[in-house]
Amino acid sequence: MVYGKLVRTAYYAYVGAAMSVFSRRPFGTNVFDREWDVLVILDTCRVDALASVASEYPFLDESAVDSIWSVGSGSSEWIASTFREEYRETIRDTAYISANGFAQRVLVDGERPDDGRGWSWSNWQTVDANTLHSLDQPWLYTPDHPEWHTEPRPVTERAIDTWRTDTPDRMILHYSQPHHPYAANARAEGRDELYRFEAEPFRALREGHDREPIWTAYLDQLREVLDDVALLLENLDAETVVISADHGEAFGEWGVLYKHPLGVLHPSIRRVPWVETAGTDTGTYEPTLEPTTDRDEAEEKAIAQLEKLGYVDP
Repeated sequence: MVYGKLVRTAYYAYVGAAMSVFSRRPFGTNVFDREWDVLVILDTCRVDALASVASEYPFLDESAVDSIWSVGSGSSEWIASTFREEYRETIRDTAYISANGFAQRVLVDGERPDDGRGWSWSNWQTVDANTLHSLDQPWLYTPDHPEWHTEPRPVTERAIDTWRTDTPDRMILHYSQPHHPYAANARAEGRDELYRFEAEPFRALREGHDREPIWTAYLDQLREVLDDVALLLENLDAETVVISADHGEAFGEWGVLYKHPLGVLHPSIRRVPWVETAGTDTGTYEPTLEPTTDRDEAEEKAIAQLEKLGYVDP
């Protein structure tokens, strides 16, 4: 108990110091400094993971899987550091479709990565949701498994419809996958429950579980979302579509690094894919999902969704 409190105190002190620096001078490449029409964000996708499955998808080429340094090692840090005041004019023309609850917490509720984590002298320059061309959060109005997170298809549907009908200059899709819990195989097999290593992969790793089945489950979760990216690319006209990630994932690097703690610069977390491709609208898919405007339960649902994704104090 005492040791846990000391670890938490030390972590909060580090995060406070790191956010004090990175809120002013973000480390990494802001995606708004690059040219693209549609940006696909795969949550926790590592460079080596995407390269390992690239041969399975015509729109990917292993030799073309480039990388950039992300501006965040967690989703809240990436969102707060990406949607900055200096990019306001570009952000005004950008639609953001997100399955990540931190979009709600950061852009709508005004929460910052270091809130509630002890002392910090941060100075975030983050805009709010009203600055965006539009913010669509399908996880707020689509049915979900009580223990899993939003499937890729609602994000894909809303993206296709938004690009066809609202015609924003730019669009960002933020999928949940391949973030744990790793539910892709359970869905494919019709299982209602996850194996423990799928539900809590990093706790399993800490306890000595073999890494290979966990890594395989992670890759299968990546394939699940890439299957939807394939559908996306066949149903929108876009000259430059980039496939990237908000941050990567640690699977025990250095013997102690797991998941994606805030303020970490390790390349397994901070180095993310950057692959350029294109989209052509063949009209083969017609979205049916309609967004709702009821936000009364948004905060409660945001907390529940982030709990599913394992965002708890270390």
